[in-house]
Amino acid sequence: MAAIESFSLLRNCAVTTRAFSNVRVSPRATSSFNSIKFLHPNLSQRSLFCTNATHDEEASAKAAAASADSGAPTIFDKIINKEIPSSIVYEDEKVLAFRDINPQAPVHVLVIPKARDGLTHLGKAEARHGEVLGQLFYAAKIVAEREGILDGFRVVINNGPDACQSVYHLHLHVLGGRQMKWPPG
Repeated sequence: MAAIESFSLLRNCAVTTRAFSNVRVSPRATSSFNSIKFLHPNLSQRSLFCTNATHDEEASAKAAAASADSGAPTIFDKIINKEIPSSIVYEDEKVLAFRDINPQAPVHVLVIPKARDGLTHLGKAEARHGEVLGQLFYAAKIVAEREGILDGFRVVINNGPDACQSVYHLHLHVLGGRQMKWPPG
């Protein structure tokens, strides 16, 4: 009996979700996708990937939420301070927009306020944040214009662990460059 090799297979789960899943393959297997045997026989190939992606995103969101109000610098604070490099698309005195490192569309840019000022997520917004919230949306429009997607783009805000927010520094996702579907998520 031939030995079985294990490896990870990256495959799109849905339009916006990617995940890893363990599979086993015979050493004599051809490049045919049908030669791959999934470890969990009761799940379809697609649902196996979706289940793992959902679990990973939910686990990350719950872990991030646990330290949301700690006041510790976020990865976005480090990007603002140029401690971590990023691909900046737009910047002014109040907001910064940069490319997402895990894009879910051909254009995927994050727009953040430079000063957190208690805005870890939209649910923390107060009347005093009205100006910066408007600036974030105006910056999203500028990003769409610069990226050539002004005729069709989506702005997404994930709020809290149930929405899979993974960084507790308010941010807008500007997505475009492909046909968007409804309903999202």
